[in-house]
Amino acid sequence: MGKITGFIEYERVDENNEAVTDRLKNFSEFTIPLKEKELEKQGSRCMDCGIPFCHSACPLGNLIPDFNDMIYKNEWEKALEILHSTNNLPEFTGRLCPAPCEKSCVLGIIDNPVSIENIEKNIVEKGFEKGWIVAKSPKERTGKNIAVVGSGPAGLAAAQQLNRAGHTVTVFERDDAIGGLLRYGIPNFKLDKLIIDRRLEILESEGINFKTNTNIGVNFPVKDLDAFDAVVLCGGATERRSLPTKGIDAKGIEQAMDFLTQQTKSIYGAKFDGEEITAKGKNVIVIGGGDTGSDCIGTSNRQGAKSVLNFEIMPKPPVGRSETTPWPFWPLQLNTSTSHEEGCERKWLINTKEFITNENGELTALKTIEVEWKILPDKRPQLIEIEGTEKIWPCDLVLLALGFTGPERNLSDQLGLDLDERSNYKASNYQTNIPHIFTAGDMRRGQSLIVWAISEGREAAREVDIFLMGESNLPRKGNGDLPGV
Repeated sequence: MGKITGFIEYERVDENNEAVTDRLKNFSEFTIPLKEKELEKQGSRCMDCGIPFCHSACPLGNLIPDFNDMIYKNEWEKALEILHSTNNLPEFTGRLCPAPCEKSCVLGIIDNPVSIENIEKNIVEKGFEKGWIVAKSPKERTGKNIAVVGSGPAGLAAAQQLNRAGHTVTVFERDDAIGGLLRYGIPNFKLDKLIIDRRLEILESEGINFKTNTNIGVNFPVKDLDAFDAVVLCGGATERRSLPTKGIDAKGIEQAMDFLTQQTKSIYGAKFDGEEITAKGKNVIVIGGGDTGSDCIGTSNRQGAKSVLNFEIMPKPPVGRSETTPWPFWPLQLNTSTSHEEGCERKWLINTKEFITNENGELTALKTIEVEWKILPDKRPQLIEIEGTEKIWPCDLVLLALGFTGPERNLSDQLGLDLDERSNYKASNYQTNIPHIFTAGDMRRGQSLIVWAISEGREAAREVDIFLMGESNLPRKGNGDLPGV
């Protein structure tokens, strides 16, 4: 490393956010970037550690110490080349990844870890600002045609890698715009959609074909996929989880993704199905404590909710790293997002017992009971309700942010694909039981992180290339695609 004492000389500095009162007035991104000189100092905090655990903790195997060193040395274009060698879409991970790399940073044992995610975001932003990110079309075409189903991060990564190998790639998206959950599942205040569009311009210029409003197995017959030499299924885990609770069908109970999708579509004037879902002037309860629940909180506050409550059935995590998840493991600890900071009361160890309605079937309140978790002798956790702790919570809107159970069955049934024990598409080396059909991302591994989706898309692309050509020059995970790397 260029400055081996940087971690001693400089403290971690994170970018600031606009004031809550200002950012709640719109759905724009609200981070305030650090100055370039400060970012160089942050890059210098990367230690000359013998084993860079950040590298192995990253699902993409990003060459983190290498690009950190380039930032310290003010070699931004070289840093971008290193970053892009393992990550097709760093502008997304730099904004949305929970940064498992930082949780495994060696410096994190004794001090605040290196601000890897923020450095990553600034590298790619500098690349777009300076015009360094340009289309790179393959020199030759193989004559092979590949269909990629789904245009989320797994699909986009797979498509770009396969296109780089010289194959002709067509990406099918069932919605009206490319991006999958990046487009309509992530609020604009976390990811402005212009960030997606500028990357799509690059991919289209490289020769990738995109088709929207094309739902394979619905308005596009699965038999038409036979025209392709290989198919990569990257449609995500979209089967939403609900609750087996009395009154669940009441008017005013909505799935989180319907709520978030509507809001984003309304910004761009796009059509959406069903009646408008709005939190304006309402007492809102968000059930589910993950990222999607947090997004619902931020969106509800921007829409002008009267109040926002967040219910979580699990215990409140410790503020610091739990002893059960020591470094370098992913920590069990409390996560307070910017949406939580904007206005929300959080309740832990609480279970929904009943949705209460009026005579018109409209939601008026929610009945809950407090719970505790008991570990059985066979190590299985058991949920125990605490008698006498029932409570009624008046509310007008409940948003179910409970995650997903797996991919939808319609496509797998029509194609005759095998499923694993978790109802995901079963695959060996990303190849399903039908040899020319591959799968990657949440369809294969279940609901997961964007960084994992990109990794899966890249790895699946390599396997497809080997299937079609007998060998592949596409990089393996973590090796990058730089000359000599």
